[in-house]
Amino acid sequence: MPLIKKIFKIMAKLLLLVLLFGMVALGVRNYKILKDVHQYDSEVAASVEKYGISQYADLASAIIYTESKAQTTDLMQSSESRYGETDQITSKDESIDAGVSFLAQAIKKAEEQGCDLSTGIQAYNFGLDYIDYVAEKGGKNSLKLAETYSKEVLAPQLGNEEQTQYRYWGLFSVFYNGGFLYHNGGNIFYAKNVQWNQWKYNATNFLF
Repeated sequence: MPLIKKIFKIMAKLLLLVLLFGMVALGVRNYKILKDVHQYDSEVAASVEKYGISQYADLASAIIYTESKAQTTDLMQSSESRYGETDQITSKDESIDAGVSFLAQAIKKAEEQGCDLSTGIQAYNFGLDYIDYVAEKGGKNSLKLAETYSKEVLAPQLGNEEQTQYRYWGLFSVFYNGGFLYHNGGNIFYAKNVQWNQWKYNATNFLF
């Protein structure tokens, strides 16, 4: 029995070390991403002022974090919202301008339709029609509504009539449905991901 206890203690210590190492590695990774995102604070500030949503500068930065980790030219993955197709954005400034413009449209429409901010954020991923959908169903975004819209509206509309799924590992997805999304159905966890990254952005502002 003493030997078993000794082995158990060793295993427990090793597990603790692995967890601590993982947390440190994750912290370093997040710090690097946040540092890269903060490089565009002035451009984001100018764009949110231009489009009348100055109070949402941190939200726009959280979208940069979510969409590209500040590692691509199209920082806010906004090519489709401006040109109707991907890979058309040619500069980071243009990406921010287009992304903030679309975010402003989504926030404004959500407000006009009596929907919550989360609906507007989710519409950045799903498209503005999602706001109408949520407005008809109470005006409050939820994972259940987003999942139904993704499965029954967006996926079939974009060619996935069989409503097939694929693995998607994420903080919220694993606990919600084991980690799945619908092909061509957008990301039902988008609003939650952005709001989580927004929290990280604000919580670490003092570091930058």
